[in-house]
Amino acid sequence: MSQNDNDGGFVSHLAELRKRLIYSFIFLIVFFIGCYFFAEHLYGFLVDPYAQAVKDDGTNRRLIFTALQETFLTYLKISFFTAFFVTCPFILMQIWKFIAPGLYKHEKHAILPYLILTPVLFFLGGILVYYLIMPLAIKFFLSFESTGLSTNLPIQLEAKVNEYLSLVMKLIFAFGISFQLPVVLSLLARIGIVDSEFLKKRRKYVVVIIFAAAALLTPPDPITQIGLAIPLLILYELSIFSVKFIEDKKLKDSNA
Repeated sequence: MSQNDNDGGFVSHLAELRKRLIYSFIFLIVFFIGCYFFAEHLYGFLVDPYAQAVKDDGTNRRLIFTALQETFLTYLKISFFTAFFVTCPFILMQIWKFIAPGLYKHEKHAILPYLILTPVLFFLGGILVYYLIMPLAIKFFLSFESTGLSTNLPIQLEAKVNEYLSLVMKLIFAFGISFQLPVVLSLLARIGIVDSEFLKKRRKYVVVIIFAAAALLTPPDPITQIGLAIPLLILYELSIFSVKFIEDKKLKDSNA
């Protein structure tokens, strides 16, 4: 193959990559604009765990903003976050279309399940935050409010719109990324970096690392930290079974 052929192939790959990136960017922008028109409804959805947690406490709760532009910027963040969440499968599809032509058939069969599993696990992490972790964490933090009998003045939460929604989106993102652990470990096993025995022997170190990561990724309260650490420990154990399955399949294929 001549130098010109190599250069032509490289340029064609760059052109293909550019096309996929443009498609992804356009899709993201279109959804971002669409989401902005429904930003108030999205805001209502994200704030619902807080509303449900405080609806029966007999206090007129509200979310406040202290800067003129705060709510507007918050709606922009909500719109972009939702648009990225929705378009993630499309972006992964574009990545797949870019790399698939250069893969063998067995390589396509090996990678495709991970492209499907990645958004599914991210979505499961978001569901866990929204329906379990946030309601428990809100009630935990609200338990530190005071009526003022012992402090002379009452201590009551008046959460800021931006701070509350930033916390929710940060937790959804942290849980979604953390739930990719089985995908990462399985891919490492496929390329021979780790194996099931390696993961089993280092289980005690992983427990410490997981709890340390949970402490860094979540607010400083035991509810969210344990709520992230326990699912990750379960996913780690499931990853060991997944890696063992990959090893058995490789051994079976090599003996065939």
